[in-house]
Amino acid sequence: MENISKHISFKEATHSNTAIARKIKNVPDADTIVRMKLVAEKCFEPVRVWYGKPIKINSFYRSEKLNVAIGGAKKSQHVKGEAIDLTAGSVEENKKLYDWMTKNIDFDQLIWEYGGRWIHVSYKINGNRNMKFNIN
Repeated sequence: MENISKHISFKEATHSNTAIARKIKNVPDADTIVRMKLVAEKCFEPVRVWYGKPIKINSFYRSEKLNVAIGGAKKSQHVKGEAIDLTAGSVEENKKLYDWMTKNIDFDQLIWEYGGRWIHVSYKINGNRNMKFNIN
């Protein structure tokens, strides 16, 4: 399978330890892959280029069955391929990413999650709300 973007492989975008352990199929359809490529292009790649160092993807695509298994939100944008959870490895580095993303990219939601352990960013083809908030 081709890469989602320059810095995100298909394998990385669909990887889940829970899916592996529970034998859950976690393969997006063609329309979902289009949305995944868009969120990678509009949200991930700009911050990755600016940061100049690897950024880990904690979660990108989740099948509905996987989303239920991990206790994800019922209307999670991960299921649609519209959201990425990412980390630079520390709260301090994540804060740099979050602050830059706030000022430099268009997004639907930008969420500072669990004290900055990771950042959730989503992007929709139409109607991005540029919502920012914290979840603890």
